[in-house]
Amino acid sequence: MNDVTDNRSKQPDQKFCHECGAAIRQQAEICPECGVRQMGFSHEASNGKSRIAAALLAFFLGGFGIHRFYLGQVGLGFLYLVFCWTFIPAIVAFIDFILLLVMSDMQFARKYGHR
Repeated sequence: MNDVTDNRSKQPDQKFCHECGAAIRQQAEICPECGVRQMGFSHEASNGKSRIAAALLAFFLGGFGIHRFYLGQVGLGFLYLVFCWTFIPAIVAFIDFILLLVMSDMQFARKYGHR
């Protein structure tokens, strides 16, 4: 057996890097080949916020801006709350709900992952 890891095959204790496709250890946080941090199958950003939870809040309580408060956008949350009687925030929240559902976990982490 040769010591070079083939990019197209992996051992049971390995996974493929999502950026370069190299076979790396299952527990690796950073790919040793390309240096890119590996994202798990979690729906959470680095600050613990969940994309699915935000989408559900947008759907059920979005007219009041609760999903914006959850995501740390307090100013937008208050704006939704002030204008909730017009039902415009409910329409915008439904659009937010759809955007959160189609957004990838990496996009979510990049946009809302700040601490």
